Amino acid sequence: MNASKTLLSIVIPVYNEEKTIGTVLENLEKIKLHSIDREIIIVDDGSKDQSVRIIKEKIRKSKNIKLIEHPHNKGKGAAVVTGFANAKGDILLIQDADLEYNPKDIPKLLEPILKGKDKVVYGTRLRKNIVLTGNNKTPLPFHFFGNKFLSLVTSILYGESITDMETGYKVFKKSVLSGMHLNARSFDFEPEITAKILKKGIHILEIDIDTNPRGYAEGKKIRPVHDGVIALWTLIKYRFIK
Repeated sequence: MNASKTLLSIVIPVYNEEKTIGTVLENLEKIKLHSIDREIIIVDDGSKDQSVRIIKEKIRKSKNIKLIEHPHNKGKGAAVVTGFANAKGDILLIQDADLEYNPKDIPKLLEPILKGKDKVVYGTRLRKNIVLTGNNKTPLPFHFFGNKFLSLVTSILYGESITDMETGYKVFKKSVLSGMHLNARSFDFEPEITAKILKKGIHILEIDIDTNPRGYAEGKKIRPVHDGVIALWTLIKYRFIK
């Protein structure tokens, strides 16, 4: 890596993603980041399928990929925190291991940070109207409304308009984490880090992205009611405690 360049750390939490992780890594390698270097930190969270084997095959072909293995499943939040702890980059980016988020959006998410305009950028999926019928109907509408509600609660509690608090594409300068202790171990990671960023008085810039949502048959893991209730409580809890 060129020491004079900014380093981007791409953190990928993985749990049983053998069908998609290879393609995700190929797509990440194809992205042109002319002004910065990259490292890809994969945290396998106790996968029981062939995810680790596929990742190790990719590592043999790339010097940019590092694998860290949890001995057993701890949850997405725990995997992301492990990735952060091992990241050397000036900028951190979270990349899901499925194909919902397209790495082609990474350059535009990075641009405001690289220009020094913002410290935190979220890729928002929800600045669009829901479509309930036709070929272009919104997938998983219950999730859409749930995310809209949680984002509205975030905006009310923390005094800044947020349209997609639950987005998987979060990018920020590593310095944002200074003094921040993250307790989340599961999907409560999203509301916790958002709450703690906003409590530090840091603005979150949102940029529109396109996604390809997968259903439960394709391996989606979040439970909308259970995890939604936890997310709501997390937002409320961190509004009133340190």
